[in-house]
Amino acid sequence: MENKGYPDLRAHIAALEEKGLLFRVKRPINKDTEMHALVRWQFRGGIAESERRAFLFENVVDSKGRKFDIPVAVGILASNREIYSVGIGCDVEHIKAKWDYAEQHQIEPRMVQNPSCQEIVYEGDALNIPGQGVDGLPIPISTPGFDNAPYASCSMFITKDPETGKQNIGNYRAMVKSPTRMGMNPEIELNQGIHEHWLKYKALGKKMPAALVLGGPPAVTFASVHKLPKHLDEMAVAGGLVGAPINVCKAKTVDLIVPAESEIVVEGFIDTEWLEPEGSFGESHGYMNLKEYNAFMDVTAITRRKDAMLVSILSQVTPSESSLIKRVAYEPAFLHHLRHHLNISGVTRVFMHEPLTNLRKLIVIQLKAGTFDAEVWRALYGASAFSSSVGKMVIAVNEDIEPENLDMLFWAMAYRMRPHEDLRILDHRDMGHGPRAGKEDNHYEANDSAMLINAMLKRP
Repeated sequence: MENKGYPDLRAHIAALEEKGLLFRVKRPINKDTEMHALVRWQFRGGIAESERRAFLFENVVDSKGRKFDIPVAVGILASNREIYSVGIGCDVEHIKAKWDYAEQHQIEPRMVQNPSCQEIVYEGDALNIPGQGVDGLPIPISTPGFDNAPYASCSMFITKDPETGKQNIGNYRAMVKSPTRMGMNPEIELNQGIHEHWLKYKALGKKMPAALVLGGPPAVTFASVHKLPKHLDEMAVAGGLVGAPINVCKAKTVDLIVPAESEIVVEGFIDTEWLEPEGSFGESHGYMNLKEYNAFMDVTAITRRKDAMLVSILSQVTPSESSLIKRVAYEPAFLHHLRHHLNISGVTRVFMHEPLTNLRKLIVIQLKAGTFDAEVWRALYGASAFSSSVGKMVIAVNEDIEPENLDMLFWAMAYRMRPHEDLRILDHRDMGHGPRAGKEDNHYEANDSAMLINAMLKRP
């Protein structure tokens, strides 16, 4: 295949190894009990973010003693910001500029022939041969002892709007159900594009074609988890992110376009008439997501590279790889919205609190001293309204307050904020991602509220 002009997963791993950011683990590691737990220590054990590393497990086994011929990569996308920056070919300080440019300068993907993602193809009855279906993929158990099955976490579902033909790529957990069936949790409380497609196919009385990508060019993964505006094409944004068209090819059994350098692609049809039990699964808010009814996909083909690797994102309670991979892009997106869409020039930084609160609940906005009070409130309302699931608590502070230092944040709230004047409660907010607080709450229709706090210095 011709020179791509951007790093695929192989080039990314090589660059990480050259920079000393990758650990290769050659001894047997149990994917069901050890793998994620080992990598998670660096997020929960007091290790600084800059010291976190990517892991490549080359000798993967399961609890039944089975050995897999596919290595598993964990933490290779966003264990720290430097690892993320390697994936898009820039320095850490230029990540924000890269994202700003990408959304405004999209590059359409390029169709290629003889893609590496289809060097091996299993379809039809071949999927029922042991090891050639989903059972042959070393998908880890994320929360050993609690999750009810292995779940793909770096699981990019590609679907297409049946009315417009526009594709969507989103990352949703995928439960292993059988050699020919996988779950699909669309997290409809987050207003995902795949759920809109599902509803349209349901109205047509048709199953929804889907392609599940398990590892590929980092830029595609970064775009898939970013929750881009629905009118944007993730593949084109990924091209803008790396400054070159992403190579794509036609899937084998569904009418979809997939990244040509994908490691593994699981093709199939998602049922729109029936749902099945799915969960429990350890979630990013620190609770177990208990069993619920969600969609499932009947597998029609699995295509892969001859020497494929499976990518797994470390998720669950934050901080995690899953939260950092979002934060790196979310913070610049919020800042861009406030400064350029709402024209609030006084905003200098948007900070999303990551440990335990999972980014979405607590946002701090830094503004220049002397910013008019009306502009401060516009920033608070604007940040709260930008995403339906983000911004339960939004706090405005001066530049002398470091958002990472909660003591300073509480000091500003204690001495620069008067609740009767500087606090607003917004009703009818989306509950977003998290457990339902009210005992009568319907899971998908529960209402929440948001708290806006002006903790700016009111006078010199």
